[in-house]
Amino acid sequence: MSASKPLIVAIVGPTASGKSDLALRLAEEIGGDVVNADALQVYRGLDVGTAKPTAQERARVRHHLLDVVDPTQRFSAGDFARRARAVLAELADAGRPALVVGGSGFYLRALFEGLSPLPRAHPEIRAELRARAEAEGAEALHDELRSLDAPSAERIARRDVQRIVRALEVQQVTGLPLSEWIARRPAPFQPLSALHVGLTLPRAILYDHVAVRVERMVGRGWVDEVKLLLAQGVPYDAPAFQAIGYRQIVRCVRGELDLPEAIDETIRATRRFAKRQMTWFRKESQVRWFDPRVLAEDMSDVLRLLRSSG
Repeated sequence: MSASKPLIVAIVGPTASGKSDLALRLAEEIGGDVVNADALQVYRGLDVGTAKPTAQERARVRHHLLDVVDPTQRFSAGDFARRARAVLAELADAGRPALVVGGSGFYLRALFEGLSPLPRAHPEIRAELRARAEAEGAEALHDELRSLDAPSAERIARRDVQRIVRALEVQQVTGLPLSEWIARRPAPFQPLSALHVGLTLPRAILYDHVAVRVERMVGRGWVDEVKLLLAQGVPYDAPAFQAIGYRQIVRCVRGELDLPEAIDETIRATRRFAKRQMTWFRKESQVRWFDPRVLAEDMSDVLRLLRSSG
């Protein structure tokens, strides 16, 4: 691993595939830092339901981009890319390898490839779409988005009114789907070179891991965590609470779902999300795939790959 060009490793794959554990072990092995690329671990106070690294794990390896925004703030892929690039530049100056870890393909694309500048907001059209969302429901607009821009509909939750409205607004204003705007990389952007390591499991095993993970997080106090955030003044409709799992737990706290229903809905939604993640990452030709069950016992293959790339 050259001191003049410190290694950057992106560890990707679906939720519950063991990315964080591998990153921690690799960071210890090669003397690197972990850079979070999870869209929820950036939020302060969202610890249990994001499986955020513990204080003990952070003491073992330095982590970056955890707990950087409040749950009421929006944090876009562009925001992440700007902050992550600054962190990577600091680590490069220090000669330290970086392990960028997360399941958000959109965040990782923004970091490594860049995002095209999007059209400016059109207040009148946005207001009309918001009025429709209130009258017809977010799901109805999501169905419309799916018919116009299926890739955007796949990555936007059915109740995420803000992102649904923005996607439809872009479509109406420009006549082009948001996904096409995102796919266009601006000419001045310099792509960032990294080694991409992917973790994959048979679907049945991954789905079992998802169920165990959700049950474990509930057992560790996920409901109490949400209650505390609400008591601290975080509103029900805060951006952080629109995420899978938090959305269901909030509904449970509000009495709209009982806990078993919230758990079941979270497991099903997380499995669907994991499937979308694998679809996204399988299209990334640069990813080298590994079975985390093998790496749990022996990391030699991935270490050889890292050393040959250094």
